[in-house]
Amino acid sequence: MQDNSRKRHIAKAITWRLVGTIDTIVLSWVISGNPFTGLKIGLAEVTTKMLLYYFHERVWFRIYFQNSNKRHLLKTFTWRFVGTIDTMVLAWVITGNPLTGFKIGAAEVFTKMLLYFLHEKVWHKSSYGLEKHDTQLEK
Repeated sequence: MQDNSRKRHIAKAITWRLVGTIDTIVLSWVISGNPFTGLKIGLAEVTTKMLLYYFHERVWFRIYFQNSNKRHLLKTFTWRFVGTIDTMVLAWVITGNPLTGFKIGAAEVFTKMLLYFLHEKVWHKSSYGLEKHDTQLEK
């Protein structure tokens, strides 16, 4: 299937950010012990992560893999690297403590990789934003 629209990538960015923000808020709250710190970090990430995710999707759209599981795994690892660095820096700046930033980033490596992989699998099954092909003409 060919993607002629950016609306799919925008929709994926929004759905992933919703899942990712909730995860960040909860982890930041648990690690810092302060629900307001969790909210600050989670809400700060909304903008940075939406932009970073969109560009990550655009790059990966240009990369072809026949094996969708391999593609999903590689996307999971590359996105997690970018996302973790962003979280660590934001948490450090917001809390003023680099160790807290590191702890939050390290914890979310595990939760976010699982959540991201599942998010990719759901979107792989969705045809939203993809051009429809007539299978009869292709035979």
